[in-house]
Amino acid sequence: MTVPHTKLALNNDLMKLGLAEAREGLRSKKFSSVELTQAYIEAMEQNRHLNAYILETPEEALKMAGESDTRLARGQAGSLEGLPLGIKDLFCTEGVQTTSGSHILEGFKPPYESTVTHNLKTAGAVFLGKTNMDEFAMGSANITSYYGSAINPWKRADGKDLVPGGSSGGSATAVAAGLCLAATGTDTGGSIRQPAAFTGIVGLKPTYGRCSRWGIVAFASSMDQAGPMTRDVRDAALLLEAMAGHDPKDSTSSPREVPSFEKVLNQGVKGLKVGIPKEYRLDGMDEDTVKLWENGAKWLKEAGAEIIDISLPHTKYSLPTYYVLAPAEASSNLARYDGVRYGLRVPGKTLDELYENTRSEGFGTEVQRRILIGTYVLSAGYYDAYYLKAQRVRRLIQQDFELAFQKVDVILTPTTPTPAFALDESPTDPVVMYLNDVLTVPANLAGLPGLSIPAGLSKDGLPLGLQLIGPAFDEEVLFRTGTVLEQAASFKSFLER
Repeated sequence: MTVPHTKLALNNDLMKLGLAEAREGLRSKKFSSVELTQAYIEAMEQNRHLNAYILETPEEALKMAGESDTRLARGQAGSLEGLPLGIKDLFCTEGVQTTSGSHILEGFKPPYESTVTHNLKTAGAVFLGKTNMDEFAMGSANITSYYGSAINPWKRADGKDLVPGGSSGGSATAVAAGLCLAATGTDTGGSIRQPAAFTGIVGLKPTYGRCSRWGIVAFASSMDQAGPMTRDVRDAALLLEAMAGHDPKDSTSSPREVPSFEKVLNQGVKGLKVGIPKEYRLDGMDEDTVKLWENGAKWLKEAGAEIIDISLPHTKYSLPTYYVLAPAEASSNLARYDGVRYGLRVPGKTLDELYENTRSEGFGTEVQRRILIGTYVLSAGYYDAYYLKAQRVRRLIQQDFELAFQKVDVILTPTTPTPAFALDESPTDPVVMYLNDVLTVPANLAGLPGLSIPAGLSKDGLPLGLQLIGPAFDEEVLFRTGTVLEQAASFKSFLER
């Protein structure tokens, strides 16, 4: 489709607007949703080299934008009316291809809508397309996608392309590069927060159960959680409020009422107790990351918070626990892709051969690896030794946080040990790649909310993030504290440089 050029499409300032600012612009009639959407479609066309989207849907987006303009004119605007978003390709979208970044689902058009995307449509959001991701959300660099790697818009001094992190790397790239106002992501072991840190944006993993998992292609069902990826903390609060809510179709969905997250943003941190866990000081952690962590604690102290050293003694077991439990759940969830009901089918002489052919061709190397690990730890001879033991350790990790939150209100850590690495320097050893999630995985195992805020640059000029972890269903404390950090850091995004 050829999109007509408009003055707004060529206005770089328009692309720097956040969700809240664009919302005000639409309601004050400074521009229309169609004009705003056209501007983003043009930006997507001009930046396809970043490979942020698996599927662009410009015709559908302009139709949705036109309908939003009609509602805006009638005074019937939803909370996200007319605002163009990117949707991670893990969310099923009715009649629109959903692949989960995998060859095995290429061409699959769901006959239903995920609850999260339904909620966003109800709020009036415009969908620009489906963003790139690691296959079935299994990866930390967006290099396992069947559709090729997404590229971080930031560059190293030597000009090398950087990974955007994963698995929500396409969403992170799209938000950072101005290819949507905001995007959805999912986080199983850090897949929102780690790419947010790598690309200099805000990423929130809500409490497990805050957002419905219905209609999200499953990876590890006891940890998967949808969340917002935005340019600032206020936008994350706005987007989460629209995404969240009880869903009777999801038995793990919380019946708690969704608070107005925007109302708490400027309450400050005076009197809050902020925990600094000693176990998060890792050997080999980048010096710039350590310094930024220290600065974060200083900024919060200057704002009136009390800094308290705490211990989370079972943190060192988080990564091995995660890489037993997550593959186990994945091996169960991915058994449904057999070439019989939907997706890719590679014929064979027997039913078993059809299964083998379809899965061998349809699944990438990393997905096959995790299915094999999961099947192994669930097998009769190893179930007690690995899976049950990992469940017990998971409970100890949860107890560490429960005890910590009796002493502190929120926990401050780095989001990642290092900044983004070059695409051609991605670790070939899968275990080394798994270490990228060492600081984010504990919150998933405990079901707690975690927020990553861009707060500084490495010596090479690359974004670094600070992570806040809060008690279950207390996203408000993350937004309050995150706002203070954001203001103190005065971080300039990729679009502002």
